[in-house]
Amino acid sequence: MTLGNQVQVDPADALRERLAELEAELLRRQETHKACDQRFRAFADAVPAMIWLGGPDARCTYCNRACLEFRGRALEQELDHGWMEGLHPDDRESVHSAYLKAFAGHYPFRAQFRIQRAGGEYGWMESAGVARYSEDGAFAGYMGAAIELTGRKRPMTVPDEQSVRMVFALTERERQVLVLIAEGNSTKQTAAHLGISYKTADSHRTRILEKLGVHETASMVRYAIRAGLIAP
Repeated sequence: MTLGNQVQVDPADALRERLAELEAELLRRQETHKACDQRFRAFADAVPAMIWLGGPDARCTYCNRACLEFRGRALEQELDHGWMEGLHPDDRESVHSAYLKAFAGHYPFRAQFRIQRAGGEYGWMESAGVARYSEDGAFAGYMGAAIELTGRKRPMTVPDEQSVRMVFALTERERQVLVLIAEGNSTKQTAAHLGISYKTADSHRTRILEKLGVHETASMVRYAIRAGLIAP
């Protein structure tokens, strides 16, 4: 409909157009989130450290390959509160209470406990986690790491949220290089392990230093430890 030379827009058409734009934006964000989640899981499965995620309802939403191999169970068995089935009966109540208390206040979580490993025996483990938040600041749950204490108790560094963000801003190949170097491999050994040239590995190392804002290998190692990629 026109009025003189002015075109009148039907409000219903404008609303439908806006809804279509919002739907398209939502789909783009969902695809981006899905891709990021897939990249995270692929990386987490590649590192030797045991890594876990908990949702905002305190239920386990993910355990990486190292966790599953240690437990000798499938991911579906560990999800929700399934992982607690493996806790030693004498530790179950205290661990569950400490976990829920940390979740309620969004405090760092850390606990030492006995848990059943593959083969049926109980072993000491220490697990630690920190609250994580979505881009809009909403509480999204917890990210944590765990280590086997192999008969002796020792302190574990709680993953630092800022360090985790910095490390996961690296490319997948750069994170692989970071873990290998942090574990004590030379640049030459890292290159051989990944099947790349020394020059390429050294280039990755240089970019890691630049992105993390550090100048020496020791600082790279500290980032890897604080992010929970390797045990201290």
